[in-house]
Amino acid sequence: MKILLLGKNGQVGWELQRSLAPLGELVALDRHSTEADGGCGDLSNPQGLRDTVQRLRPTVIVNAAAHTAVDKAESEKALAHTINAEAPGVLSAAARDVGALLVHYSTDYVFDGSGATPWREDVATGPLSVYGQTKLAGEQAIAASGARHLIFRTSWVYAARGGNFAKTILRLAQERDRLTVIDDQHGAPTGADLIADVTAHAIRQALRDPATQGTYHLSAAGETHWNGYARFVIDTARQLKPTLAIKAQEVAPVPTSAFPTPARRPLNSRLDTTRLRDTFGLALPDWRVGVRRMLTEIL
Repeated sequence: MKILLLGKNGQVGWELQRSLAPLGELVALDRHSTEADGGCGDLSNPQGLRDTVQRLRPTVIVNAAAHTAVDKAESEKALAHTINAEAPGVLSAAARDVGALLVHYSTDYVFDGSGATPWREDVATGPLSVYGQTKLAGEQAIAASGARHLIFRTSWVYAARGGNFAKTILRLAQERDRLTVIDDQHGAPTGADLIADVTAHAIRQALRDPATQGTYHLSAAGETHWNGYARFVIDTARQLKPTLAIKAQEVAPVPTSAFPTPARRPLNSRLDTTRLRDTFGLALPDWRVGVRRMLTEIL
């Protein structure tokens, strides 16, 4: 089996290099890759992507690349559309032509964030931002292509590698006596390692049983808000490393309106993962398990 991975150096892409390696030959690319590396991995170059797929003829294409700068997308609409909507359409058409399975990642931002009920795959979408709109357009292009595909919508992704919310909170907690963190956006922090491991498992099953293709929600179990996430990070860091010089004595709750941003964020990012768990026979751990593990690794 040959697997083409795009976005190899992103948070999820980095973990996918590990989880996909046992499945077969892995060609991992990023936007700077050249023919010498295996081909074009730049999602802003759709023709280059098409040519790479046609030349490599992989069994599976895993697209872990995207325009993920949510606020910047508001002023980079054309680029965000090319990367998040046009490129997935090109990849899915190329996958169809060579008979490959396409795996793609989407986001809770395709929903409007209303209510408090976890979102199912079959409910109406309503993105609030350019990022959400372009990611939804990418999903629709894949579904319309006729290619075999798995789309995983996920949320609040973090990894030990690179920057993340927990690292930012720990830095600020060592600099300030009081932090203010939003408490009206709800979701589940989800580790890139969990996403990658679920992906590898799902690929094996989807190749055996084409009926499992489609869209799935993938996030850790449980829920919290950003304020609760921050407090868990600080409390856990104190337990794991008592010598850490944490100054913060208060993590005050504030509404989203206290931090205006160019792009609107959904208040409800809860995802119902029932379909994923039932279809692939998986148990998803509580979000605290992954965050604690990540903190253990970085502290």
